[in-house]
Amino acid sequence: MKWGTKYGPEYVNRLYGMVRSHLQGDFRFVCLTDDGTGVRPEVQCLPIPPLKLQLKPGQRDGAWKKLTTFEADLHGLKGTALFVDLDVVIVGPLDDFFTQPGEFLIIHEYPRFWRFGKRIVGNSSVYRFELGAHADVLAHFRGHMDEVQKQYRNEQEFLSHFLHRQGRLGYWPAGWCPSFKYHCIPPWPSNYWREPLPPADARIVIFHGEVNPHDALAGRRNRRWRHIQPALWVAQAWNE
Repeated sequence: MKWGTKYGPEYVNRLYGMVRSHLQGDFRFVCLTDDGTGVRPEVQCLPIPPLKLQLKPGQRDGAWKKLTTFEADLHGLKGTALFVDLDVVIVGPLDDFFTQPGEFLIIHEYPRFWRFGKRIVGNSSVYRFELGAHADVLAHFRGHMDEVQKQYRNEQEFLSHFLHRQGRLGYWPAGWCPSFKYHCIPPWPSNYWREPLPPADARIVIFHGEVNPHDALAGRRNRRWRHIQPALWVAQAWNE
């Protein structure tokens, strides 16, 4: 899914190239977008369905747009869908993402030392579902927008709790989708001389927070006093 100007068509093209390199057999690659200019011809560009929300002046729908993937009829698409964020780097095989048991699978959100209790929330950078099977998620959000946004910080919190209550929420095996920030950057002070590297069992490296793939490749963090060496492996993996 691509909207606005933060990510250009090269992100879509690179993501397709990585998927083609790591997924056996035929697949259909769809980008929901407001602008398909510059996207490679192997990618089918389709409009992002409207959320049909009454937004206040200056209010943004942001990542809540992801919930439109749960339309009862998403452009007539059928079958099993694997949603993948644009700003990831694929480093391992993807076939198991389609065969792993579970009704709805998502990344188990990375633990924080200040959060206590059972972790339910998933990180929606990578999730798998049957198209049309969770239309009630979107219908509930459309009907209770103000209530949902007051209770949940973002779409992945709402989605996770909604499906957890239904007993449908599951998680990818630990290690498949590591965080670049938490799992690849060496601990201080070795981060000053060691290259950030993905764990051995990584399949899709997730870039969230202050580092994007191009930042990692350049050895750049968007926070003061947080040093990283260039992640040179990104140049090889993150390509068309």
